Amino acid sequence: MSKTTSRFALQTLVFIGLLAMASLVSTPTVQAQSGPAPETTYDFEDDLVTGDLIRPDGEQLIVRRRGRRASLIQIREHFIPEMLKSVEDL
Repeated sequence: MSKTTSRFALQTLVFIGLLAMASLVSTPTVQAQSGPAPETTYDFEDDLVTGDLIRPDGEQLIVRRRGRRASLIQIREHFIPEMLKSVEDL
């Protein structure tokens, strides 16, 4: 066997060994559960919860909406005839 062939065979063997060890190490162990999980209960018998209403500082502003106004944009009804007239003047 040549030097490159034996080196390739050794690298392949090492790779397969590392792969086998990694699969054994990463295999999780399954533990048998001894029944359902214990139930947790919380008892709030005579606890009194008190608190204050916290509001933001300042005054509330009430704004009246203004009435609807007419649009200041006017649609030109004779736009195309005016354009043709301006082209004729050139």
